[in-house]
Amino acid sequence: MQRNIFIEEIVHTPIEDQQIEIVERKGIGHPDSLADGIAEAMSRALSREYLKKFGYILHHNTDETQIVAGRANPEFGGGEVIEPIYCLLVGRATKSFNGTYIPTDKIALKAAKEYVRKAMQNLDPETDIVFDVRLGEGSTDLKEVFKRSREVPHSNDTSFGIGFAPLSETEKIVYNVERRIYNEFRKKNPAIGEDVKVMGLREKDEINLTIACAFVGKYLDSIRDYISLKDELREFVGEIVSEYTERKVNISINTADDYDSKVVYLTVTGTSAENGDDGNVGRGNRANGLITPGRPMSMEATSGKNPINHVGKIYNILANQIARDIVSAVEGVREVYIKILSQIGKPIDEPYALSVQVITERGVDLEKIEGKIRFVAEEWLSEVTKITEMVVNGEIDTF
Repeated sequence: MQRNIFIEEIVHTPIEDQQIEIVERKGIGHPDSLADGIAEAMSRALSREYLKKFGYILHHNTDETQIVAGRANPEFGGGEVIEPIYCLLVGRATKSFNGTYIPTDKIALKAAKEYVRKAMQNLDPETDIVFDVRLGEGSTDLKEVFKRSREVPHSNDTSFGIGFAPLSETEKIVYNVERRIYNEFRKKNPAIGEDVKVMGLREKDEINLTIACAFVGKYLDSIRDYISLKDELREFVGEIVSEYTERKVNISINTADDYDSKVVYLTVTGTSAENGDDGNVGRGNRANGLITPGRPMSMEATSGKNPINHVGKIYNILANQIARDIVSAVEGVREVYIKILSQIGKPIDEPYALSVQVITERGVDLEKIEGKIRFVAEEWLSEVTKITEMVVNGEIDTF
């Protein structure tokens, strides 16, 4: 089979050679990321139920989840939620198939609550959030693209996915600072909330990190405790960034704090969704976990889309996998950009176009490595259904 793979060398200044680079990551507790996480948890739960009952995944999409901020009164030593966060669980799901009913609303609600319980330490899904389940009916019987007689699913849309590799130093720092605050520092310091946003700005060889980190008031007795823990957090970040760069890194945390007025980033639940910040699926991190205005990006929401034939999900994940493997397996590639375009109704392993744009290392002839690059792309396309398995098993992040 001759697939539509186009490989070309591009004249483009590599991201590390550009004077200015901006990178952002919205942490797990950010309202947009909460919406992403809940949407993806629902999709995975529905997928597992469909597999259990029918042996394959039926049509569904939960990528329209919305979060409306609540109201809270945070205080040192306590505080309370005054009005709970509102979360609209909306999308489409197959509710009956071959005479069998599937309790999709119940499954989705349970998955949403379990996700919040697992991801957030101080946000109670029973009392701090009002969940409103509004899953519409999705008909598997009428959708030709979901027929199981086909070995490879057919695309549900004409859309595209974008990926690139490798990550720059700034991108690695922004991603890992949030991940390690969440997985390491927060676990030793319960007063650190899960809503951590990291904005990175590289100006030539100097990197500036602006971190917005929610603190949880009930674990702090006074503003002195707050300042002390913020200093500890700054020291922690300063230590870990040296693992990713030798450049100078300046760290600013909660820059809106006004100690004289005792105005600081204090919360009850660890997320700004408790007090004014709404959230939507797809408004935050892209499929690689970052927001990178200096790189090509797709505006598709990856989380919550079905993992069978929704190319808005599959191709964004696939593009990043191909890019990473090309950089890993092929010597002489400095940067690679993958763009995959589908046509509705066509097999997802036969994209309308798969563009591989390469910046080679100095002195490397693209023609000499083109075969290896094509092999990586062909290999992934021939095993594209692995993406479905990886997503359902929770082996890959979507935000």
